[in-house]
Amino acid sequence: MDVPGHLLLYANTMTRVYVANANADERSALHILLEDLQMEIAGEADDWPTTLAEAPVSNADMLLVDWAVIPGVSTTALEELRQACPAALVIILISNLDARQQAALSAGADAFISKYESPDRVADRLRSVAAGVRSG
Repeated sequence: MDVPGHLLLYANTMTRVYVANANADERSALHILLEDLQMEIAGEADDWPTTLAEAPVSNADMLLVDWAVIPGVSTTALEELRQACPAALVIILISNLDARQQAALSAGADAFISKYESPDRVADRLRSVAAGVRSG
């Protein structure tokens, strides 16, 4: 059970998350959600060049990237991000669950989360991924 004033740690270490999302309102909502989950925000970007430059030095455990931020050929861009951040899990935020879900996974994402999920469901997915970071 969480105790007020104490950080919720996943396997004794806080999960650090880098957020890449061009929509300021969505970034703000993600900040609130991540803070509620006691996850540390390692950095953020609203475009791909900034993400690619800053994510590697953020020491993030997870990269939470909006599909709309990824340029052109997503496979190439995600491969580049993976090379820059080989230890981080890549979670793609998507808005269309059909073709984009398959494309995100086949482009090298570790997981995906629909933007249309409830905040509780997004929190559950992030907890699950964080647990995987620590047990892997």
